[in-house]
Amino acid sequence: MTDAGRHPNITIHTLSEVAEVKGYVGNFDVKIVKKARYVNEKECTACGDCAKVCPVVRPDEFNMGLSSRKAIYSPFPQAVPSAYVLNPNECLGNNPTVCNKCYDACEKKCIDFHMSDETINERVGTVIVATGLEPYDPTALDEYGYTRFENVLTSLEFERLVNAGGPTQGRLLRPTDRMKPKSIGFIQCVGSRSARRGKSYCSNICCMNTIKSTLVLKEHYTDMDVKVFYIDIRAFGKGFEDLYTRSRRAGTQYIRGLPGNVEELPDGSLRVAVENTATGTLEFHELDMLVLAIGVEPAPSTQRLQEMLGLQLTSDGFYLEAHPKLQPVDAATRGVFYAGCAEGPKDIKESVTQASAAAARALRLMQKSEISAEAITSEVDPDLCKSCGICAEVCPYNAITVDKKKKMPAHVATAACAGCGTCAAECPFGAITMHHFSDGQIVSQIDSMLEEKADEKILTFACNWCSYAGADYAGVSRLQYPPNARVIRTMCSGRVDEKFIWEGFKNGAPVILVSGCHIGDCHYIDANHWTEKRIEKVHKKMEKLGLRPERLQLEWISAAEGVRFAEVMKKMEELRRSVSRQEIAETIAVLEK
Repeated sequence: MTDAGRHPNITIHTLSEVAEVKGYVGNFDVKIVKKARYVNEKECTACGDCAKVCPVVRPDEFNMGLSSRKAIYSPFPQAVPSAYVLNPNECLGNNPTVCNKCYDACEKKCIDFHMSDETINERVGTVIVATGLEPYDPTALDEYGYTRFENVLTSLEFERLVNAGGPTQGRLLRPTDRMKPKSIGFIQCVGSRSARRGKSYCSNICCMNTIKSTLVLKEHYTDMDVKVFYIDIRAFGKGFEDLYTRSRRAGTQYIRGLPGNVEELPDGSLRVAVENTATGTLEFHELDMLVLAIGVEPAPSTQRLQEMLGLQLTSDGFYLEAHPKLQPVDAATRGVFYAGCAEGPKDIKESVTQASAAAARALRLMQKSEISAEAITSEVDPDLCKSCGICAEVCPYNAITVDKKKKMPAHVATAACAGCGTCAAECPFGAITMHHFSDGQIVSQIDSMLEEKADEKILTFACNWCSYAGADYAGVSRLQYPPNARVIRTMCSGRVDEKFIWEGFKNGAPVILVSGCHIGDCHYIDANHWTEKRIEKVHKKMEKLGLRPERLQLEWISAAEGVRFAEVMKKMEELRRSVSRQEIAETIAVLEK
């Protein structure tokens, strides 16, 4: 961070948060709110005279509350900028009758109680999202007694205790009596790998962090009894298995099983009950200290940034990459990249690797004077546009802007448009044309496919990235399914307009299938949500018209689900056989009225 602060081409905004992001790749307008520091960071030399006279004492967040700080303080060693910051919620104020000691102690008069928040506007070409992570709070796991027993610590608190720059200068001391513990235990997977006791995913870093801690303890306190309670050890990184072996050879005991109960003894030590699944016995261990290897969660700002930038989230709450293999650091929104634990739990090495990849991807875009856009984009006819704003609402990339007050026609930022076609399908006035997938082109395909023996065919709309690829995979796998399916490829299921469905039924289609990516896995962020709403609306209209709603099916099929595609087509064939020619004729008569 110090090197970044010294770099002439890097600007660091501390005590700041992103309030708004508008625009698209190459032209992002970012609004930043910089909180007041109440200390002139350019003049402050971090001498510490102000903190010495400050009467307010508060827990130090950097040391996990194991030490204290003043209301004016340096957030952490080697902070950038090297200047103190004043917390206005803790300061007693600059009223002379209350307190003014820090101001009087500062020789350079760096403290300014009248400083206010500042709004900064930046225009950038690309955005790298590196929101970090949040440690799991084990308070909910009451059986471990984290809030009840003082000698139960989290792995982060333990890290600060054994750190040379920590509150005890690296000496491991029990919180209750300030004595060196003779025995210490580590409980793994606290808040991880259990949906009922935290998060269902593996937090990645906990096992190796514990192994490192056991090696540190054995190097400094060879006679200390160290025990690790675990489900299984995941040491898959380079050299990690060797560290695990070294830890065992150093004398660390690894007990397979998680404690079910922790109780405190009169002398402050802890009694842990655990079922050793390796031996099938119930064991009791007395320990001087207990460390909870806590997992990690997405940062609190994840949801807010996701809404600003139009990003996708996984079921775990982390950001979803555009492609796990081909675009592992790219967001679905062009010009946005991920680094570190924003995309998932990572250790330092993986975070540095991904940050380098994200920087390279950003440079690849920014080195060009112009950005090439896909030909499959939307275009608005200003003569037909009524400035209703529906297109801007459904666009997952915020590529469309509409000024409703001035009644200005919608405008599509071509560089930001990804070509899903949802806007064209939702436009009630037909003002949007989707290049290469226009209404006329798709209607012509429907007409030609149902020109002969329409009652024997299954009209299918398949999205390019999942369902169409799933159909292709079924063919490559030589899976048998009805040959009477007639597939129309669209870039996204969101492109399937309501009028395409009515056109199919008018032409005598007995059944129609609309298929796309699974919810949450849409290539175009959340465009398939609008597909789902549109199909529900058509189903209601079919009921009012006296048509069987089941003749229109919506299925989610991924590119790897060739078997599922074949099964869906077999189901559609059974449904097609249930539709008589008389029913088809009645449908055509109703729709032509």
